[in-house]
Amino acid sequence: MNGTAIRRWHRYIGFLTAPTLVFFCLTGAVQLFSLHEAHGGYHPYEWVEKLSSVHKDQVLEPHHAHQHGGQQPPAALKPAPESSDHDTDHGGDHEHEHEDSESFGTLALKVFLLLVALGLTTSATLGVWIGLTQLRQKRLGWVLLAVGAGLPLVLLALG
Repeated sequence: MNGTAIRRWHRYIGFLTAPTLVFFCLTGAVQLFSLHEAHGGYHPYEWVEKLSSVHKDQVLEPHHAHQHGGQQPPAALKPAPESSDHDTDHGGDHEHEHEDSESFGTLALKVFLLLVALGLTTSATLGVWIGLTQLRQKRLGWVLLAVGAGLPLVLLALG
């Protein structure tokens, strides 16, 4: 396979996968900061919860407590409490200090992953634009892009 054929297949695969890649990048970025879950006085828009549910569970309905009429899920579905050595108090401030260092690292990782998600979204979008402007068979590019965007929606509706 020569370089021209590889570029052509790369473009076709990109048209098919770019819509889903952008979807996962954007919904994953929302989930990084728990913007898809209610907490404190914050309540996300219903469409944010639904898109997050597609990202996490491949269904359009969110799986959370108020979906079941405000009832908690059965005990079998609740995660078992974990016990560890740091559950007991060995000096009070050590645990708080450990949480602070994890918080900074976690926040730094979340910011980095947000930048990656935005970078991938930008790269995929530019790739589609470049691919469509450089393609001789523009209709084929648009068809592949439509299939890449529409097929997951059809499969979601069937699920």
